[in-house]
Amino acid sequence: MSEEIAARPVTVRAPRFGLSGKLLVLTILFVMIAEVLIYVPSVANFRVTWLKDRLATGYTAALVLDAAPNRMVPDSLAKQILDSIGAHAVAMKMGSRRLLLAVGDKTPTVANTFDMRNVRTYDAIVNAFAMMLDTRNDVMRVVGPAPMGGQYIELVMDEAPLRKAMLRYSVDILLLSLVISGITAALVYLALHYMFVRPMRRVTANMTAFRADPENADRVIVPSARADEIGTAERELAAMQTELASMLHQKNRLAALGLAVSKINHDLRNLLSSAQLFSDRLAKLPDPGVQRFAPKLMHALERAIAFCQSTLSYGRVQEAPPERKPILLEPLVEEVHETLGLGADAPIRWITAVERGLIVEADYDQLFRILVNLARNSLQALESRATRDPGRDQIRITGRREGAVVVIEVSDTGPGFSDQARAHLFEAFQGSTRTGGAGLGLAIAAELVRAHGGEIRLVEGTIGATLRLTIPDRAVELAAHRGARAHG
Repeated sequence: MSEEIAARPVTVRAPRFGLSGKLLVLTILFVMIAEVLIYVPSVANFRVTWLKDRLATGYTAALVLDAAPNRMVPDSLAKQILDSIGAHAVAMKMGSRRLLLAVGDKTPTVANTFDMRNVRTYDAIVNAFAMMLDTRNDVMRVVGPAPMGGQYIELVMDEAPLRKAMLRYSVDILLLSLVISGITAALVYLALHYMFVRPMRRVTANMTAFRADPENADRVIVPSARADEIGTAERELAAMQTELASMLHQKNRLAALGLAVSKINHDLRNLLSSAQLFSDRLAKLPDPGVQRFAPKLMHALERAIAFCQSTLSYGRVQEAPPERKPILLEPLVEEVHETLGLGADAPIRWITAVERGLIVEADYDQLFRILVNLARNSLQALESRATRDPGRDQIRITGRREGAVVVIEVSDTGPGFSDQARAHLFEAFQGSTRTGGAGLGLAIAAELVRAHGGEIRLVEGTIGATLRLTIPDRAVELAAHRGARAHG
């Protein structure tokens, strides 16, 4: 599987517009939008301030003109005052009278009137942009508060100077916005680049390298010490890559095992066939001991040859479906006992506690394989001790019926399973309890029990290890069975 992955061409397309570039453009765009939102009210405020400044100057001019004797001002002085204001005329409303304080050579026609005594924000913005977009050189009338108790003062002036000042202000704002946008964008870009873009590039490069060789432990990403989302992503990626590499290694090991078994199977089958011929000859000897054990030997050889014919059934994708028949459990357990070779003088004591006449609906050979694997696993656990004592070292097999379910327990007084073995108890190559063990026995037993519609699990809180398997007589829900027992 890993070779197939490695054989695929790894093509990494260089992005035409990378994440960094997109962040830079978006930052500039957002800053410019913010500047526009600031510019709109600011240019309106600039226009209002400019007009109020002219009204303030007109206010001063009105005081000068009103202080002249009989309000008679020489034309030259009036012209100078109007030129300083930039107006064509200055007038003031006093009660019911409208006094024309100063006027130029001619009074142009007024196109627009703006009252600065009560300016609303919306009107200020609309009038500001309307004036900037208007290319005509119109004359406007500006009204403001009047001195000396007058109702208001008004100025008549051209719109061109105000439009020119507003455009110059807009250009200054634009240039300043560009400078601010550039600086802000650069700072944001650098911050995002070092905080997000570089770590993302590192993760992306690691994923590409890991894809090329997923079984190489050196390709697993080394998480950083970051405590944010990037650090979490790196740690989760490292865990996922580690699990994937382990899984691929496991699959390759199984594939290698299957290939090795296929090579061994042919020669082993021939050797067993030869042994079967010799056992046939032994069966013809008159010795009582030979006559007693020869049938069992022949049966064991036939079963071994059948296993070889299937090329170690566990090595295939799936076990053959069980051929279930009613069988007596006690003779089968006794055959398992004899197969393990635990006689009366053995340093490990064998105890059988099966209900008399207990019948289980199961495939004889598959149930035999289940119990042999579980019992041999217990035997190996007990043999791992330095010394053995029959009073202490025991293997017990019990069997009982609970309604439509047969419960079989295989227990021992050994050291039990380690925490690491418990985590992967029924997984191939993971649940071994001894050094050099392949960890296949429990995996084979679990697969065969599930094929019977049953369940196998480790019983907690016992001395040594106790494995309980349940085989239903028919397709029943084990969870419902346990619920019935709890309510019974």
